[in-house]
Amino acid sequence: METKPNLRFWPLWNMSFGFMGVQVGYALQNANTSRLLQSLGADVHELSYFWLAPPLAGLIVQPLVGLFSDGTWTRVGRRIPFILGGAVLAALTLLLMPNAELFVTLMAPLAFAAIMLLFMDMSFNVTMQPFRALVADMLNDSQKTKGYSVQTFLINCGAVIGSVLPFVLVHWFGLSNRSTPEARIPESVIWSYYIGGALLLITVLVTAVKTREYPPAQFLKYRRQTAPSARPGLGELIRGVPKVMLQLGVVQFFSWSALFLLWTYTTPAIAANVWATDEIASAAYHNAGDWVGILFGVYAVFAGLFSIVIPRLSRRCGNKAVYSASLLCGAAGYLGLALLHDQWLLLLPMLGVGIAWGAILALPYSILSKSVQEERMGVYMGVFNFTITLPQICCGLIGGTIVSYFFHGSAVAMIMVAAGCMAAAALSVAIVQEKKGACAVRRDEK
Repeated sequence: METKPNLRFWPLWNMSFGFMGVQVGYALQNANTSRLLQSLGADVHELSYFWLAPPLAGLIVQPLVGLFSDGTWTRVGRRIPFILGGAVLAALTLLLMPNAELFVTLMAPLAFAAIMLLFMDMSFNVTMQPFRALVADMLNDSQKTKGYSVQTFLINCGAVIGSVLPFVLVHWFGLSNRSTPEARIPESVIWSYYIGGALLLITVLVTAVKTREYPPAQFLKYRRQTAPSARPGLGELIRGVPKVMLQLGVVQFFSWSALFLLWTYTTPAIAANVWATDEIASAAYHNAGDWVGILFGVYAVFAGLFSIVIPRLSRRCGNKAVYSASLLCGAAGYLGLALLHDQWLLLLPMLGVGIAWGAILALPYSILSKSVQEERMGVYMGVFNFTITLPQICCGLIGGTIVSYFFHGSAVAMIMVAAGCMAAAALSVAIVQEKKGACAVRRDEK
């Protein structure tokens, strides 16, 4: 019986290399969007509503991209065309987003920025979803944890670059990080978005050139089929949802709620806790924003390093044990982020946050991919994105109400709520029933 061969290191690296560039843009969005929106006039109570755009985009886009890419075969592959198309759109939105003030003749700058945030995340989702499915397509079960760990490492390399870009441009290249009446978006943020767009395109092109997907005939042999499956209907897809996806969905609800709150409220929380300011236009507030970029870069470094040891830890302790312990580390990190008042001491909690982030990016996909039919890998990976987007939508809808009426505008309190969500995610791992064992594989490599 013919099975997928083990792949050597560089094919594993190349198939996920473009994800590093996508994550540069995603990290810029996570670390700077709240500051950018506030610079254009958004209030802290309104931030969660603007942050609804990314999960809404993912809710719609990822399942559709997965469904169509499952049935797409072109000269360059089935996933690569979507990766390339999404990358071009993402680079364009990264160019336009920091130039919202130039479009005042068309609409209010804040409205334009909100629309660009929506389109930016739509393009990110078009690009990211096929990267997840590509790993599952190319690797046998015994290599999937390793494949997703390599992908996680590259994702976090991109996150480091995107997170620290504004700080580097200010402190190494002398760009301004201040808002002025003439230019409310700092120069350092504008150029960070330009650089991020260029890196995204370059890295995705490397993946497109270096990765050769299995041709249709070979792919069907690995699936032990003689002809492609018919595109399933909605009812069939719903009936075929693996039970483990629903179980992982509970864990994902809590963990992604915590991440959404982190990305939304960290900048105002750190500005209040460390720089003692809520004045958006002040130098202190933008210093806090730059430092949040450093903190996010540090947790990405820790996540990348942790991703290297995830396969070994999983072989020894099991995916579930590593997953749960990692999320508990994340909860502890969130508590430290809320309670510490020294900017340098804030680097310590990032270890826990990074460990949790590394596990979230790798282990759910490794667990799920073993229980999904390969001919439906793309669509179910897209459907699994519901477990990422729905919790963020819920938090976006109620976050403003909670911070206003329960915590009197305290962003720090919302970070504490996030810590509780991450702890709940760690406990929820117990309900996940992972498929045991992996198919036998040939020892030849290519």
